[in-house]
Amino acid sequence: MDLTLETILDEMKRQIDKWAAYISDKDADQIVKRTSLQVGIHDYALLEYANGRTNVSDNNLDFTVPGAAARRGNSAETLTEEQVRERIVPELAAYIGQTLDALTPALIDYHFTFTGKFRTREGEVRVRIYEYVNETKKKQLLERISFYIEKKLEAGKYPTKPLETFFLSRHLLDERLFPNMDVGRIISLFEKIQQVNKGNKHLAEHRNYLTVALRNWAEDQWLPRYFDQAGTQFQKQYKKKSEAWLENTEQGPIELIIYAAILILKYEPSYSRTTGLAMLDCAIELGSARAKRLTVEGSGTYAKEDVCFRDEVAECTANDVFAEVTLVIKRETEESYGRALWFLTRLLSLGFPKSYQIKLKSGLKQGLPIKGLAKSGTHRFFAQALEYPNLHPLLEEYARAAMEPFEWYADTEGEKNCMPGSYAVFGLGLADRAYFPLVEDYMGKIDAEHQSVQNHFTVALAERHGVNAETIPTLVKCMLHSTDSMKLKIKADMEDDTHLRVLLEQVRGLQSYEVAHINYLIWGGTDKLKKMAAKEEGDRRQRLSELLQLAGHQ
Repeated sequence: MDLTLETILDEMKRQIDKWAAYISDKDADQIVKRTSLQVGIHDYALLEYANGRTNVSDNNLDFTVPGAAARRGNSAETLTEEQVRERIVPELAAYIGQTLDALTPALIDYHFTFTGKFRTREGEVRVRIYEYVNETKKKQLLERISFYIEKKLEAGKYPTKPLETFFLSRHLLDERLFPNMDVGRIISLFEKIQQVNKGNKHLAEHRNYLTVALRNWAEDQWLPRYFDQAGTQFQKQYKKKSEAWLENTEQGPIELIIYAAILILKYEPSYSRTTGLAMLDCAIELGSARAKRLTVEGSGTYAKEDVCFRDEVAECTANDVFAEVTLVIKRETEESYGRALWFLTRLLSLGFPKSYQIKLKSGLKQGLPIKGLAKSGTHRFFAQALEYPNLHPLLEEYARAAMEPFEWYADTEGEKNCMPGSYAVFGLGLADRAYFPLVEDYMGKIDAEHQSVQNHFTVALAERHGVNAETIPTLVKCMLHSTDSMKLKIKADMEDDTHLRVLLEQVRGLQSYEVAHINYLIWGGTDKLKKMAAKEEGDRRQRLSELLQLAGHQ
């Protein structure tokens, strides 16, 4: 072996040692104790060599166009393809095997793959250097998966941990663990996970883990069997292989592709929509009639009369795959909006996804008098329906059917996120104090960590109805579920003696941090309230001091 090759190999081994030292700098035993569904941490490593430099990492991302690097040779490179395949790969395989044997067992998963990417004189060479499967760990993991499914999911009635969903979803799609994939059972278990976590603040996290697992399986395992992939890791395009075909296009893994597309389209952000549609297009190209039907008619879960209604004043159609409802208002009348509201309310009562959006076709472009709301068809529809007082009871009925913690209208993102039912509740709350109980119920359901539009509504509510004995209880409820960034200008009103008494009645019994939050929104902080209290005397000073005490400040 010549000296140059020896030097290169020594550097590669040094980088493997460096990687092993890096991953060893953690308490692997404690990490895998978090859940019974994890038996190891690392399952992949990549060695890259180019221009005399070597790097070893866990990175599996590829930003290159497939085939491009392989077509470009470089005469300045030291290595040849023959040296890589005949000399380097065998020696590195033996070395990585010895390295793994010396590591803490919990660091390595039941399987491990070590791959190489080498720049040579002839072009880029990609090769699997070493693959390892620990049969003892594999058997143990399969037993744990079976136990978890039986005890936690199939017999379970309580929310599960997102970390458990993270690992279970990947295990069920791992063909090393389950070579004969039971697609029906996988979909059933994924649905069960969502069912037991419904109404839980971690539901979106569970769904995201399910969706990512399905997407990874589709892009890494299933789609490459039938399609050539072009583009980059984040801009993939698929071209059907000339010889690709399926014996049965309505059963097996293709159903999992369709299920993955549905989850992406229903629950992932709008920028992921192209990925979901691409998966459906691939299924259609392979001959799936169901995939084609889904894009037009939806999943078929609902009777045709429940997802399609039309008469001379309105036309309503719903597609649960896209989580979209199309409303065509043929005449701008109370009757038109009433029929559309009836359609929506019934649809939600039948289980239609609450994280949906409305595609509105109307001659009007009206919105609620509240800043910071999304300019969308969903917003416009409810703002326009609210113009008809006779429809207000029906709007409340819709709102109560739509409100669901940790769900959001699909055409809102970021700071404009809002729980289903928001526009109806906001409009009714501004229109009539009779709907204050509805407003308070709504506030009790929202997730202030992921939604802030209630700030803008609360400001508008105070401006519309003022600050008085009747409005303070509802304003307190709104403030409790608003964020510190809200600009609520009611300080002068709240300093009225009568209003202070009512405020105290409302905050007694709250947690100290909740009272502190309300004090901050009204007076701008504890220090300002202290200074004001110090200037007062008698009952007024006593009331302000009590507000401070309730907030945990003397």
